[in-house]
Amino acid sequence: MRKWNYRFEVPDIKKCRMIVYTDCKNEADDQFALAHHLMTQKFMVKGIIGAHFNGNAGVCGAGKTAQASVDEIHKVLRLMDVDDMYEVYRGTEYPLEDLSTPRKSEAAEFIIREAMRDDPHPLFIACQGSLTDLASAILMEPQICSRMTAIWIGGGMYPEGGFEFNCKMDPLAANVLMSSLMPVWQIPIMVYKQMAVSLSELQLNVQPCGAIGDYLFSQMVELNMKAAAYAERIAEETGDFEKGFSTWPQGETWGLGDSPTVGVLLEESEKTDIYEMRPAPSIDPETLKYSFETQNREIRVYREVNARLILNDFFAKLKLNYGGAGN
Repeated sequence: MRKWNYRFEVPDIKKCRMIVYTDCKNEADDQFALAHHLMTQKFMVKGIIGAHFNGNAGVCGAGKTAQASVDEIHKVLRLMDVDDMYEVYRGTEYPLEDLSTPRKSEAAEFIIREAMRDDPHPLFIACQGSLTDLASAILMEPQICSRMTAIWIGGGMYPEGGFEFNCKMDPLAANVLMSSLMPVWQIPIMVYKQMAVSLSELQLNVQPCGAIGDYLFSQMVELNMKAAAYAERIAEETGDFEKGFSTWPQGETWGLGDSPTVGVLLEESEKTDIYEMRPAPSIDPETLKYSFETQNREIRVYREVNARLILNDFFAKLKLNYGGAGN
């Protein structure tokens, strides 16, 4: 079993149980967030869930994206030399069909087991993608809502809402969560986009850190080039170079948008000026716009995240554990 190279300990009273729920093969930032979770001593990681991204199946193929996420999770664990330390669960391959019928999966069953287990450490689930398996767990066992907190990277900006990738993957599941009694810490699109990082920063701080560092950097560079090829096709098809130039991403920067699931739990609990309590919205499944006509309970909605803390903490942990620093 790998031991982390830290000369400090986190007091047991400050630790929490964590489920990492990630569509790990969908893009290039999930792998960074997963590695960060595993290297964070505050988190007692009880399991990792591979989530579907069936609405953007691409080369993985429809109905095969959750398995692709599971395979990618295992690859990250092997590169970190921790593949024997964590259980990995596959989520359902498809979104909900309605608001009352769960998609049963080993992931949903695991969420219920962990939530219903007696343990004084609070339980959080870091949702870095669609919410299908969490929503299914809620529908299967509503009692879990009083026994855990969901941190969700997703949803459009307030108050209007609108298109956002993670919400688009299963808006019905988002509505199940929003209408439940589970505490939610929502990190919407313009907040998680504060996690901008340059590829040169990653080359300097990440790539030299062993096999995992090299993989994290190289797979992001590879996806960046694929995205550029897509922008070129747009320019050719439309005859509009400006449209291709402005298409996301920007060519030399990316975003570690899933990493705030770590950062909001590193932040001081007294720092309440970075979020506000709002009634949980209902989300239109077509437009993804918010409505507040329902009487949903209030949730925590972040206005900002501490990008400096999150990025520097990740770089430090990666260097300490895989880059030879601090030995």
